[in-house]
Amino acid sequence: MGNEAVACGALAAGVQVVAGYPGTPSTEALETIAKRKPDGVYVEWSINEKAGAEVAAGAAYAGARSMVTMKQMGLNVASDPIMCVNYVGVKGGMVIYVADDPGPISSQTEQDTRSWGQFAKIPVLDCTSPEQAFEQVQYAFELSEAKGMPVILRSTTRVCHACAVVDVPAFVPPEPAEGFVKDKKWVIFPGLSYQNKKKIFARETALAKTFSENGKNTIVGTGKIGIACGGISAAYTADAIKGHADQFTVFTVNTPYPFPIQAARQFADQVDSVLVFEELDPYIEDHLLAMGVDVIGKRSGAVPEAGELSAVAVAGIIEKQTGVALDLHSVDLPEAPALPVRPPVLCAGCPHRGAFYAVKRAMRGRKIVALGDIGCYTLGNAMPLDMVDTCLCMGAGVTMAQGMNHVDPSTVNFAFVGDSTFFASGITGAINGVYNQADIVLAILDNSTTAMTGHQPHPGTGVTMMGERVAPVSIESVLRGAGVTSVRTVDPLNLDEAIPAIQAAADEKGVRAIIFKSPCIAIVPKQGIAEVDQDACIGCKRCINELGCPAITMMETENGQKAVIDPALCTGCGLCNQVCPKHCMEVKR
Repeated sequence: MGNEAVACGALAAGVQVVAGYPGTPSTEALETIAKRKPDGVYVEWSINEKAGAEVAAGAAYAGARSMVTMKQMGLNVASDPIMCVNYVGVKGGMVIYVADDPGPISSQTEQDTRSWGQFAKIPVLDCTSPEQAFEQVQYAFELSEAKGMPVILRSTTRVCHACAVVDVPAFVPPEPAEGFVKDKKWVIFPGLSYQNKKKIFARETALAKTFSENGKNTIVGTGKIGIACGGISAAYTADAIKGHADQFTVFTVNTPYPFPIQAARQFADQVDSVLVFEELDPYIEDHLLAMGVDVIGKRSGAVPEAGELSAVAVAGIIEKQTGVALDLHSVDLPEAPALPVRPPVLCAGCPHRGAFYAVKRAMRGRKIVALGDIGCYTLGNAMPLDMVDTCLCMGAGVTMAQGMNHVDPSTVNFAFVGDSTFFASGITGAINGVYNQADIVLAILDNSTTAMTGHQPHPGTGVTMMGERVAPVSIESVLRGAGVTSVRTVDPLNLDEAIPAIQAAADEKGVRAIIFKSPCIAIVPKQGIAEVDQDACIGCKRCINELGCPAITMMETENGQKAVIDPALCTGCGLCNQVCPKHCMEVKR
């Protein structure tokens, strides 16, 4: 897998400290290093990407090679230290591994790290395949250490999750770092930043020349039709023109920033026309346009502005724009019936379902807004729960609820946030609410894991990424320490306990919190299986229409429709029996 190749390349390069925050499609890079438990290498899941970047920067200041991993959204969170560390510089090599998400498949935005790197003036290396990812991360460390600057290694979903055979050398423990040496250069002051910015500009020009001459960016072919590409689009291009490569010259940009202008000019001078294939921003295209090269790409409308490309799509565009008949085409299949709609839903037995349902039932007849967040619980917006009215970014629900409260104090604003997200970016929002006397209900969905990205540990679990047992950080204690005086902890799968607690919290003022504590069903054994008493079931469908549990369906019987439970999906949470007016769904332990 591409992420595993990045991990193996980092180990081969002698990385000593690895930090990050889980986020698809980057997660496996850090996990791969942690699973190997390499001697002399420290690995951690940090509480967020900013913390991870600062851990990596500290290690690099002390002379160690370090890497911080994140998805593209996390780069926004980490931008404060990363922007600054570029001005200060590093001693040991520091690599910032960022995975972009064209589509997007599992993200809020389609932002492009190449553009971010140019904005931050931090060199960016790109990956077209797992094999190249393995090589690029090693080059990134060498470049970072040689120039005393951080380097971004950028990948995308299809490279992160692609599989390939990579020859990985035997692991050699890294040499101990020298340690931190005191020097005034490590203290960022305006005067120093002014001087260092001039150095950054000079470095940009020199690196653009180096990238044009060191063979990292390739020009292949002698044809008069030029294709410029980068990342996974280079692989798509190679597949698309297979068998007709003699008609094309392909320029693959593997070091997008600083842009290799001299190599790009050499490419443009030997072709009659240029097509550009890249996902996300028209980054390569804009640089070629700035050079005065007439190109066909996103700006001209020939290439889709958003979403992913594919080899077939690239071939179709080439044929349309050049008239060259290629061998790769989409296959016309016989008309097939449409697949049934299958929207994403919370798992059967998910405690978040109980929390959402309990709030919905407790607040019937009252005006509420349910502000959501990033995580499994975003799926609470689906019918029939319909309990997530907003979703912006991690931790935003906590503070957005405060803004809504200041506009309309008559509405009860529930801010739903997961336990991992609370530690990552919810604590500051809670303190902001206390300090500014906001009137919100903070609903913390504590399932004892970071579920959506693969059940990673967090400060509340009492386990580190390396499996060490540590004292868990209590969410309730954090809240009380932040000045939240009303904190209730309830079981979301016990409606008799949860509903009165919600109603009591809603009637209070200020920042008050309800911790819905129940483990993710994917990390605990089944509690049993619910069975329906067919004689007692009246076919009212309340279990389906109010809960939306995927384990429950309706079956036609001689006595009409009856509820039936799929034993393969049911986890025995018992929520359905509490909702059923006849209580005909007994859990068999």
